[in-house]
Amino acid sequence: MNILILDDDVTLSLMLKTWLTKKDFNVQTASDVTVAKKELVLFNPALVISDLRLPDDSGISFLKWAKANYPEVIFIMMTSYADIQTAVEAIRSGAYDYVNKPIHPDSLLKKIQAALAVSQQESAKEIKPRETVKIKKEPEFKFVMGECAANKQVYELVNLVGPTSLSVLIEGESGVGKEHIARMIHESSKRADGPFIPVDCGVMNKELSASEFFGHVKGSFTGAINNKKGHFEEANYGTLFLDEIGNLSLDIQMQLLRVLQEKKIKPVGSSKEIAINVRIISATNENLKKAVESGRFRRDLFHRINEFQILVPSLKECKEDIPAYAMHFLQQANQEMDKQITEFDHKTLHLLKNHDWPGNIRELRNTVFRLVLMATTTTITSDLLLKIK
Repeated sequence: MNILILDDDVTLSLMLKTWLTKKDFNVQTASDVTVAKKELVLFNPALVISDLRLPDDSGISFLKWAKANYPEVIFIMMTSYADIQTAVEAIRSGAYDYVNKPIHPDSLLKKIQAALAVSQQESAKEIKPRETVKIKKEPEFKFVMGECAANKQVYELVNLVGPTSLSVLIEGESGVGKEHIARMIHESSKRADGPFIPVDCGVMNKELSASEFFGHVKGSFTGAINNKKGHFEEANYGTLFLDEIGNLSLDIQMQLLRVLQEKKIKPVGSSKEIAINVRIISATNENLKKAVESGRFRRDLFHRINEFQILVPSLKECKEDIPAYAMHFLQQANQEMDKQITEFDHKTLHLLKNHDWPGNIRELRNTVFRLVLMATTTTITSDLLLKIK
């Protein structure tokens, strides 16, 4: 199946193209609307992944033009937190769905597969990826096990709580790998063969949050052109990971509490209740107890999601793990970019170990990926690191 990626961020487009190509999709990229219009004719994509902000036009304008001229083409829009309202407008203008930046590959692939499934049901024209394509649930970034004392304690707690049915609250700074910890818990549980559905509550729009969590039926609101499963139904008999749960509105917190108590959901616009069997793992980068005291977070919901707590250390607290993490990300970047970088020189490792890493492991990963992308020799040297910092 042909996919067109429209974004003026060349690095992001290249990484998405490489990743989706490995999933057996045929992928072409365009950096502006002018090129994208030509590709709709020449490349004949079944699906377009488009940014909302483009150099020569808006993503919304291109979407409307494409839907008027090529109505069978499926659109998934990429958006940042600041563009959520525009993403809602895109849905109303005919886009199937949107994904938030930074892009989570697992979430994007899930939306692509869902869009294709709907297209197959509603169109006589069969549009699908090759038979070899398989959905593989992958975290935003994978890890090697950290060896510092604080990380070892985290893994011990994961092994302790994993086999239970307890709800888990994971606390830690942004970028420390809370989703990775949640996946480890899921994979060590009795639900390991079930789905793991990550939800970024930090960018969830209040207007669409009920639909995102509980699903909706066709015609239930403007833009609801198809029935849609919510995250709870997608996670049935598996694990629902609620990242940055402290950002949910009080109204959604109340609805979430009711679902956790009754173990039933009701899609927006439906009178039918659906039984759900889901384990909840939540994560936050703030002190939820203070949020409870200030009235921003419901006390009863806090106790529901906090049957067991895990505190994840910052990278600054575990600097001895930096060389192992850096080498792991180097190997991962080599695979994704088809490069053969073999090592960091001694001075580069020294600089990496002595940086404070306010963005934690995510920042380290992004730094290593940029280094691999820009490297012209098999050894990454300190001058290259200083150049990108």
